[in-house]
Amino acid sequence: MKNLFFKKKNNLKINDILKVLNLKQLKKNIKIDDIKELDSAGNNDITFFNSIKYLDALKKTKSKFIITNKKLKIKIPEKFNVIEVNDVLLSISLITNLFYPGSLDDNFDDFVTSIDKKKFSKLKVGKNVLVGKNVKIGINCSIGNNSIIESNVKIGNNCNIGSNVILKNSIVGNNTNILDGAIIGKKGFGFFPGKNKNIRYPHIGAVIIGNDVEIGCNNTIDRGSLSNTVIGDGTFLDNQVHIAHNVKIGKNCIITGQVGFAGSSSIGNRVLIGGQAGISGHLSVGDNVKIGGGSGVIKNIPSNTKVMGYPAKDIRNFLKENK
Repeated sequence: MKNLFFKKKNNLKINDILKVLNLKQLKKNIKIDDIKELDSAGNNDITFFNSIKYLDALKKTKSKFIITNKKLKIKIPEKFNVIEVNDVLLSISLITNLFYPGSLDDNFDDFVTSIDKKKFSKLKVGKNVLVGKNVKIGINCSIGNNSIIESNVKIGNNCNIGSNVILKNSIVGNNTNILDGAIIGKKGFGFFPGKNKNIRYPHIGAVIIGNDVEIGCNNTIDRGSLSNTVIGDGTFLDNQVHIAHNVKIGKNCIITGQVGFAGSSSIGNRVLIGGQAGISGHLSVGDNVKIGGGSGVIKNIPSNTKVMGYPAKDIRNFLKENK
């Protein structure tokens, strides 16, 4: 699928990638289409294996070239072409920037202009609304004062966008409300600490917001790095919620105020999370889970459970320990 928000450099070959990584060139210089994660990579894409937790995805990947380190190399079947590096994620950062040269920039959209209501159907607009190129807005929508909808953003039917909202690198479904002050689609907080300076990680993903969703005031939702950040149908987010890159939140969840999600967490359907809870990165929370306010989730939580505390544990054990 073509990236709607970032321009990709075509005609790159495997030796172009190896050159960026300072590795030995191959005799057969094969064309590489893109950089993708294991589960979405095609035959002509390059991918990476950086944790044993992705072993199932490794077994299913269609990619022929896999970047990994010395420790994980032994887990990869011989049918794959393995590219061994010292730091997998830093190498992926370099390759992503090679394919998408503009992915490290997060400046304002140069192409925004004052909205022309005539281009859209039954649209109610406040003052000082700016819209970029190729923006699509469905029927019966409203946009509040001083909001900015950047280029290529798509908004469905019957949506209400509040005042002082910034929408970029995003696709919004039908019947969705985004309240005042929300910033959606900015780059995530991904970087590598270096001796002389911190090195930024490119973010070429988007934010995908489903139907019948409510995004509270002053929410910040980061776009994905390689995959997308996703908010499922019917999910409601209270005010001041932060959702980091690559987070996947399921359907009909209720997330109350000041909850924070670290990158690449996966949340199931019908999950309830109390205020000021924190969800660590790369975790899986099942369906029908209830997480008490102020909890710290640092490990996976199975479906149909109630947890509370730090670290979050079964609520019955928490209550016994805190009588």
